[in-house]
Amino acid sequence: MAGQAELLLRRFGRRYAVVVRLATVLPICAIALLRVKPEQLPATALTVGVAIVWTCGYGWWLQRTESGLPVVVDVVVLLGVSGSIFVTDAVQHTNYGWIRLLVTFACVTYQWHTSLPAGVVAALVVDGGLLVVTRVEGADRDLVVSQVWILVAAGLSRVAWLLVRRAAERADRAAAEAARARRDSSVAAALRAEEREFAASLHDTAAATLLMVGSGQVPAGSTWLAAQARRDLERLRSGRTDLPRHVDLVRLLRTEVEAVHLDVEFDAPTRLPLPSDVATVFADASREALNNVRRHAGTTRATVRLDGDERRLRLEIADAGRGFAPDEVPATRRGLRESVHGRLGRIGGTATVLSGAGAGTVVRLEWRDRDE
Repeated sequence: MAGQAELLLRRFGRRYAVVVRLATVLPICAIALLRVKPEQLPATALTVGVAIVWTCGYGWWLQRTESGLPVVVDVVVLLGVSGSIFVTDAVQHTNYGWIRLLVTFACVTYQWHTSLPAGVVAALVVDGGLLVVTRVEGADRDLVVSQVWILVAAGLSRVAWLLVRRAAERADRAAAEAARARRDSSVAAALRAEEREFAASLHDTAAATLLMVGSGQVPAGSTWLAAQARRDLERLRSGRTDLPRHVDLVRLLRTEVEAVHLDVEFDAPTRLPLPSDVATVFADASREALNNVRRHAGTTRATVRLDGDERRLRLEIADAGRGFAPDEVPATRRGLRESVHGRLGRIGGTATVLSGAGAGTVVRLEWRDRDE
């Protein structure tokens, strides 16, 4: 299958062939009329008129069809123009050079929009017809040799066109390889993103719950544990892939606030519909921030404030706990790095963590619509 560059080249070949034929037909026919003998003017003028009208029609037709029929008719018309030499005595009056020019430009331009066999046959028939007519009319050897050079010019035109076409094919192959590399890169990036998201979800759900159980943060016989385990399992099974195009971020945040087992002051609008990818990132990142409060802050109170609209958004999760030094968090810890910063980065948002020893912690999540 032809690539984009080759298709463009084919259209260019047909268009350029038409331009060359139309640009040369009037000067060539003017030469015929300027050199004609008075007694041959009517026949020559008629032949010139046919050549001009047909060339215009040929150009119009060639631009509107991919078939080879215009070339077939063009060959027939040019044979007829060559045959007019019998009527106009153009060889005896040395006024057949204009026909040779018409044939030359036709044979050369055929090579730009026909297959190799069709271009060769068309050039041989048109030039051969002119050669036979002029030879019958008694043209000398030099004139006959000059007509053979028409085939040489057509051959050189075909070679040049083949070289250009090979370059177009190479360009198409390079473009196809680049597109394939981009697709492979996109697939690999999507797989890596999916792996990171699953790892972050596992860290935020089952791993976090097990850590709280193992550290004794969940009282014995707590009814919260069974409900939380069900939520963790549902989250890992669904992967947030069954959400509609837009979801209410406030509803998602309220679910996380109610599940975290903290005393949370929740300040948010009544509703805030957002694209599901943005809303789920904010909800998942807020869950990790609230889990960090429960696990590390040494307090059971937190504040969640949501401001913004569907174009820009700010969410703050704050606590008045013991705080920490963000720069001293080991690189092996996934919580803030993947579950908060990583998630916000994937949607073009930012996450800022403000904390210090004894000063509590504020996790600020911000996002702005890129099309704004």
